[in-house]
Amino acid sequence: MALFGGIEAGGTKFVCAIGAGPDDLRAEHRFPTTTPEETLDQAIAFFQEQQVQQGEYLAALGVAAFGPLDPNPRSPTFGYITTTPKPGWANTDFVGAIRAAFDVPVGFDTDVNGAALGEHRWGAAQGLDTFIYLTIGTGIGGGGMVEGHLIHGLVHPEMGHIRMPRDPERDPFAGVCPYHGDCLEGLAAGPALEKRWGQRAEMLPSDHPAWSLEAHYLGVALVDFILTLSPQRIIMGGGVMQQPHLFPLVRQEVLALLNGYVRSPAILEHIDTYVVPPLLGARAGVLGSIALAQEALKSV
Repeated sequence: MALFGGIEAGGTKFVCAIGAGPDDLRAEHRFPTTTPEETLDQAIAFFQEQQVQQGEYLAALGVAAFGPLDPNPRSPTFGYITTTPKPGWANTDFVGAIRAAFDVPVGFDTDVNGAALGEHRWGAAQGLDTFIYLTIGTGIGGGGMVEGHLIHGLVHPEMGHIRMPRDPERDPFAGVCPYHGDCLEGLAAGPALEKRWGQRAEMLPSDHPAWSLEAHYLGVALVDFILTLSPQRIIMGGGVMQQPHLFPLVRQEVLALLNGYVRSPAILEHIDTYVVPPLLGARAGVLGSIALAQEALKSV
């Protein structure tokens, strides 16, 4: 088996891994996201050490990163993290740093597109060609496939920043997004929950009013995506979705808001298998980055 490297580059932490898939993950390393120079140096050092330990050179490397970023191989800023609000990371030539250290093909995409690719290859989206993957955590992001191709277009999807209808009487909270205030991320990501309710999401009891409001915002977003992209399945990962009572609430909201308009048995009769957690769990992102490496090698 060829040896592939993967980097799940999050705004809070990096996860680097060596292997070829879920049954062949030979080594993994996690560390905090600090400055670009320090963080990328740690990632490069991990892969250099692993090449020595494995006695084998990398065939390709994949990066699934926070954004916004430039995933277009024909663009002069391909491989850059661009207008991110993450301090110090705007206009970082991520792929350039990796290529300077390793003369191998490099795949580069958003963290959510990477996770979507991982779920398509080994997880909850196997056998599908049109689906979306959402992560609800420190931020909210979305990616996926349409007819077997990862969604890009102009740049890449920014599903976390769709505008939300907010009733100020029900929810006077103005949102935390520095760009849009009360967009989906500004109202429903982990930091929004913590700031609105005064404690972290995992500390809120299951009967707290936070969860019905959270399910409402997520349900509104899912209905928008269903009506625009017509996905065959919606996969929802991230820390906020670790609350076991949240999935049933979100599914109920989707059914109520659609009100029978989309006449598909997948939704009307099988909503429990239509809106689902990632089969790969917390490994979806890093396995997706390995899948990006494999795709990069194929395209050479």
